[in-house]
Amino acid sequence: MPIPTLVIAGTHSGVGKTSIAIGLMRAFSNRGLRVQPFKVGPDFIDPSHHQRATGRVSHNLDGWMLNQDQNRQIFDQACQGADLAIVEGVMGLFDGYGAESEAGSTAEMAKWLGASVILVINARALGRSAAALISGYYQFEPDLTLAGVICNQIGSASHLERICSAVKHSIQVPVLGGIPRTEPVRIPERHLGLWRATEHEVAETDYLDALAKLVTDNLDLEELIKLAQVGQGTPSARWAANSSVPLTHSPKVRIGIAQDQAFCFYYAVNLSLLEQAGAELVPFSPLTDALPENLDGLYIGGGYPELYGQQLSENEGVRDAIANFCRSGRPVYAECGGLMYLSQGLLTQQTYPFVGILPFWTKMGKRVKLGYRQVDMVGSYGGFPQQSARGHRFHYSDIVDAQGNLLEIYPMSPEQNYKKQLQFNYKLTGWNNYQIFEGYQVCNVLASYVHLHFGSNPTFAQQFVQFCRAF
Repeated sequence: MPIPTLVIAGTHSGVGKTSIAIGLMRAFSNRGLRVQPFKVGPDFIDPSHHQRATGRVSHNLDGWMLNQDQNRQIFDQACQGADLAIVEGVMGLFDGYGAESEAGSTAEMAKWLGASVILVINARALGRSAAALISGYYQFEPDLTLAGVICNQIGSASHLERICSAVKHSIQVPVLGGIPRTEPVRIPERHLGLWRATEHEVAETDYLDALAKLVTDNLDLEELIKLAQVGQGTPSARWAANSSVPLTHSPKVRIGIAQDQAFCFYYAVNLSLLEQAGAELVPFSPLTDALPENLDGLYIGGGYPELYGQQLSENEGVRDAIANFCRSGRPVYAECGGLMYLSQGLLTQQTYPFVGILPFWTKMGKRVKLGYRQVDMVGSYGGFPQQSARGHRFHYSDIVDAQGNLLEIYPMSPEQNYKKQLQFNYKLTGWNNYQIFEGYQVCNVLASYVHLHFGSNPTFAQQFVQFCRAF
């Protein structure tokens, strides 16, 4: 049976869809429903709040990095045993990879899932104009099921009544309630977005139940359940046939995975695909732990090494152990924050030495570097085939020399090696077809600012596990 599904979308970023989505997840969970959360787009932070609100792992759905069938498979598998799926959108409802198509957008994903869309608008200082705004979103994409509207930042009961009256007389989309601006529940933010749900300053607050009460008191939850059942899509018929199993019956390959407050950005599917390929993931904290013994490979994901520079630097034992592990030739795969950690170190007002394998330093810049990237393998890294995958960049740090000067380290051809010390394995292509070479290799270390989605080419996980097994 298809599962009732709601897609919580916004007119634009910052409209309040994350808070409302988290509140709905918690409110329905408090009613005894098993709520399966999802996030559209390449986000590592919001899913941590989803998981805390529902007790279930939140999965990323992405219409640019993965095709429709791959997204349906992730959706159907994650929804096993759930009563209700709630999908938080990305940016504005129709925003995605480019300007001329719906690729990567919340609207595309909602259509792929056959799900009802609930549009969140910022109603502050809006009256009848709210009806014009909603009408525009409703008519922009006729194939989309825009089933209802939530008004955020409502000033009073009469304010909401005025909007409801205007909408009722112009367009057949129900207004499901309004969130007052007099009752803010805020989650702290920093340069990469919201603070994660596991951070002490957030975890010690009661923001989840406060958000649940806010939506329960001000929204029509019963109508939302009915709307969730309106657009139920057809489950993927291919999932059972494509359920992944370990490729061999060989002993598990032990891959250490850095997991703590400094390294916490991992797609759930990436970890699942590694396990399905025969990996035993061994978590450890570069902040506090020693390197686990008898590892065949390492995976160091993204996160916030810039917030923990001193603590990471002071754990010299694990730094030295990782450096020796890298020099031994065993495979190491690192993304973004992992790249920073494998560099010579972090330059701030103080200097924090890190692992020292990559021949450059990093420091925080003022401008974000972000966007989807097509990744074509052009090097000879043994862990990944010379094929293609898709990923995403989102970072503020820059690659610099020991004096903090920016390095021109992104060549236009792979022959332009940086000091002849690096091999480049990625050709990156952005939405405007601008191409650079990246994916830095030293020994059998592969580090990049790109967060690859292994689901875009599942053979990547298989090849990496096989590469680790060889050692």
